[in-house]
Amino acid sequence: MIKIQITTVAELGEVIRATRKANNIRLDDVASMAGLSPVFVGDVEYGKSTVQMGRVLQLLRELGLKLVVDVPVSTMPELQKIHERGGLVRPGMRKNQPDLEK
Repeated sequence: MIKIQITTVAELGEVIRATRKANNIRLDDVASMAGLSPVFVGDVEYGKSTVQMGRVLQLLRELGLKLVVDVPVSTMPELQKIHERGGLVRPGMRKNQPDLEK
């Protein structure tokens, strides 16, 4: 695998389209395989900036692509705290637990 730096939604869309085409997969077929609409997949490929991240991740998985983020070492203690709490949940949404943001 080759790592490509992505800085815009359009760049991600180009990678998705190139991967789909390189594997000879029609847009409507990849949409169906990923449980998405062809319009959504087209929006992603053309760099629509308001697409839903969860659905983009579904599309990436279907195409065998991974999203990797380079995180500064200084971020890791805070990320560990979040993971230890069971992830992020909006205040007041987690049942039977105190608001940890205070």
